[in-house]
Amino acid sequence: MKITDEIVDHIAHLARLEFEGEKKVAIRQDMERIINFMEKLQEVDTENVEPLIFMSEEVNRLREDKLQPMVSQEEALRNAPKKDSDYFRIPKVLDK
Repeated sequence: MKITDEIVDHIAHLARLEFEGEKKVAIRQDMERIINFMEKLQEVDTENVEPLIFMSEEVNRLREDKLQPMVSQEEALRNAPKKDSDYFRIPKVLDK
């Protein structure tokens, strides 16, 4: 498939990009190489090949959940720069 300047301009517009001069020529050549590679892949016989669902045969080994000592609310608030009884105080993020 031949990639024209119009195709490059159209795709650049969709991607909100601009290509001019040598960069436009380079991107057109890259796109042609990609299309040629995809056409080459179409030639590969995949008739008896199962689809790949997982990248490996490994199974996730998860650790068992164990109850561990937790930080108390008092300990968590101890080093807070600003606190209000039971809560951390932070600067406002949203304006109404």
